[in-house]
Amino acid sequence: MGKRTVEKDRKARVEEMRRAEKAAERRRTLLVMGAALVVVAVLVGLVVTTVVRYTRDNSLDALGVPVADADCGDVTTEASQGANDHVDTPVDYTSVPPKFGAHRPAPEFPSSGFYTAEDRPELETLVHNLEHGYTILWYSEDLPEDQVDAVQRIADLARDESATGGKFIATAWDPARGELPADTPVAMTHWGVPDGAAQYCGAVSGEAVQAFVDAHPASDSPEPNAQ
Repeated sequence: MGKRTVEKDRKARVEEMRRAEKAAERRRTLLVMGAALVVVAVLVGLVVTTVVRYTRDNSLDALGVPVADADCGDVTTEASQGANDHVDTPVDYTSVPPKFGAHRPAPEFPSSGFYTAEDRPELETLVHNLEHGYTILWYSEDLPEDQVDAVQRIADLARDESATGGKFIATAWDPARGELPADTPVAMTHWGVPDGAAQYCGAVSGEAVQAFVDAHPASDSPEPNAQ
């Protein structure tokens, strides 16, 4: 075999080795890219799932029971009165719970979003909050614990809702001030102008709360710019 033939064969083998190495490199690159794409897809899926879960868990509509299952009555209204009527004595309100009326000289401020039977403010004080545009959700002291938990989460979210401007309070109702209507352990009231509004429900529903605060914004109260 001549020298030229040997050199030609050597070059052919070298070229074949180079082609094999390039093919192996391409395979490794494709495997790495495929693995990276799988990782990216998994991460995207986790992010989407987290966002969806966060949105669901941080939406008023998702808390409590659906409004269709809450057995809420129609919103009732009554011509409001008592603006700037400050008193230091107990008040006999026209409804249970009150939608408006005479009240203490100062509201509960800074207010919490949620109160229990142990720390709730005086009723006449909370009515002053109503005058300032607050929506108040009143719940029965014997409401089941899981529903009380839902009330607290609703209160936390509703305080951040643009419709309330932070003016939302949930508090245990004091039965010494009158009994809530039968089979309605949850009520919402709002002091609007010219009418106060109330709605009674058989169960806690974030969807019902959302609809109520949307329909009765803080801006329609006697003193919407007060704290």
